[in-house]
Amino acid sequence: MIEFQRLHKSYAVAGRAVSALQPLDLTVESGEVFGIIGHSGAGKSTLIRMINRLEEPSGGRLLIEGEDVTALDAAGLRALRRRIGMIFQHFNLLSSRTVASNVGFPLELAGTPRAQIDARVAELLQTVGLQAHADKYPAQLSGGQKQRVGIARALATGPRILLCDEATSALDPQTTASVLGLLSKINRELGLTIVLITHEMDVIRRVCDRVAVLDAGELVEMGPVTDVFLHPQHPTTRRFVSESEHIDEGTLHGDFDTVGGTIVRLTFLGADTYQPLLGSVARQTGVDYNILSGRIDRIKDTPYGQLIVSLVGGDQAAAQQAFAAAGVHVEELRR
Repeated sequence: MIEFQRLHKSYAVAGRAVSALQPLDLTVESGEVFGIIGHSGAGKSTLIRMINRLEEPSGGRLLIEGEDVTALDAAGLRALRRRIGMIFQHFNLLSSRTVASNVGFPLELAGTPRAQIDARVAELLQTVGLQAHADKYPAQLSGGQKQRVGIARALATGPRILLCDEATSALDPQTTASVLGLLSKINRELGLTIVLITHEMDVIRRVCDRVAVLDAGELVEMGPVTDVFLHPQHPTTRRFVSESEHIDEGTLHGDFDTVGGTIVRLTFLGADTYQPLLGSVARQTGVDYNILSGRIDRIKDTPYGQLIVSLVGGDQAAAQQAFAAAGVHVEELRR
């Protein structure tokens, strides 16, 4: 659906070029939810805004469904933007217009007949669960309701791509979960390709299929969320994962000094997450275990578990082999 070919962006500051995004190559597949994560200043907003050319690239090529959008003229750019919806961190609603009028505004700009606008608005408000709020104004809505209006407005022209620029950063955790659930529903039912930027790994974990990690304008890691989240390779990615799990890796490893045995990290994925493997392996190998930390949760629709365990006594090598044979990823942290 989207292909970046050595795309990059620089700004002129005090007479010199400052790089905001270094040349990168990546693809976004049709129908997937693709996440881009990075700290403030990493270049993620620049990256997503180049997709609809709200930011002009300094070089490279950007293809959407095979079309080079970096070469489009003004008319071609207007047509492109009708295929791309965008929702924002701070909603960007028109305060003088009702909910229904905000949702229908892109269709008004496109010259759509009023009867078609009304029908489309009613359909979209049903989709986002705001049919009872059509005549209210933005000031009368909660933050989550405002973001739902923003989502409905972004869908008005029937786009094939939806860009989400920190769409949940201004929301509380419960409302964030609700909005992410709505985005998942839209992706699943409409087959919409979604590109989502965030600084929260938990958002990536809940809704994304693949993720790219940016650090100081450079693409440092990319892959399926299950791989990147459970087995992060770059220090920036590891920090994001530790923050989302509320784990201080330095303190945790320091605590290992007081624990005996071999310390391993066990990663379970899918149905194996709920199997009683610890007990069965302990009985088979005579190894006792002590769970030092861990979490059982989901990455999008996939259950996972990750435990840090000390293995004491018995045949510890056989225990690790038994875990691996059962499909568990075993990482030895200390012998």
